[in-house]
Amino acid sequence: MAQDSDKRNFALREESGEETSVFSGGTPRQAALKAARRLSPANSEEGADPQKLRLREKGTHKVHIYEGWAWEEEAPDDKPDWMPGEITKGNVSKEGVEHLDEI
Repeated sequence: MAQDSDKRNFALREESGEETSVFSGGTPRQAALKAARRLSPANSEEGADPQKLRLREKGTHKVHIYEGWAWEEEAPDDKPDWMPGEITKGNVSKEGVEHLDEI
């Protein structure tokens, strides 16, 4: 398991350039998956509506661009007692990296 020093912070950027949330992860994809799970979930993965996710790596001018989607699914039979019956899952697809002129 990665130590906290290996974690990097990524700010979710709106089209306007406003940074609304911060997600951490060892890789940009990890942070993008966390952001995708916050999207409005569909009933199935096939019915999910992909949305653009732009994550700026804190301390850099890099913006990682992903297409992300979320859906609800039944929890596994061996789930812990505290877990609800429906869970939200997410997935992402990398679109590219953009470099900002200024932050």
